[in-house]
Amino acid sequence: MNVKIEDSWHTVLKNEFTKTYFQQVVTFLKAEKALGKTIYPPGSLMFNAFEQTPFPRLKVVIIGQDPYHGAGQAHGLSFSVPANVPPPPSLVNIYKEIQTDIGVQMPMRFGNLTQWAQQGVLLLNAILTVRANEPASHSKIGWMEFTDAVISKISAEKKGIVFLLWGKFAQEKQVLIDATKHHILKAAHPSPFSADKGFFGCQHFSKANAFLVQEGLAPINWKLEN
Repeated sequence: MNVKIEDSWHTVLKNEFTKTYFQQVVTFLKAEKALGKTIYPPGSLMFNAFEQTPFPRLKVVIIGQDPYHGAGQAHGLSFSVPANVPPPPSLVNIYKEIQTDIGVQMPMRFGNLTQWAQQGVLLLNAILTVRANEPASHSKIGWMEFTDAVISKISAEKKGIVFLLWGKFAQEKQVLIDATKHHILKAAHPSPFSADKGFFGCQHFSKANAFLVQEGLAPINWKLEN
């Protein structure tokens, strides 16, 4: 399988691309396309999280679940939308927590988190594609086996990574992370349904930066320029 993914990640994950489950993912996506289904994000952005955050520069991992399923929203980074798309409710709540936590003003009409990704924040959805207007439609095609392998590889081959696990789904990934060599921060999901049950007030952005400084690394500039 000739998978186009950023070189350092291709080296780390090369064994995954030859496995049966991954070939089944590719076969499934090709079949969907042949049936005329619209899939988000577009193929060129499917591995955008890896493109924007090469393995050697990785510092922080934020795990999402499913790409946005509306037209023009998904661009391969969890919680993020392209610059011309209004931030969805969960991202608005993330911005509110950043403002409270570290006292910076966030651009409430700008939702592109590429600036975080380029500083070393892997914005990883556990499922990398979705059929238009059908949330979780690709949740059982094999993507989670792949992204679980990504998390396991990060845990095994890196040290001092900060994992932000928001909500039950992301927190189930904790079993893949060696807590003796990485930093794990857990909170409720930033969705409007749960943000007030422990996401607001979690201070994950200042805490993540404190861990990075402790590791001798530059902190993340969470403030976005739009």
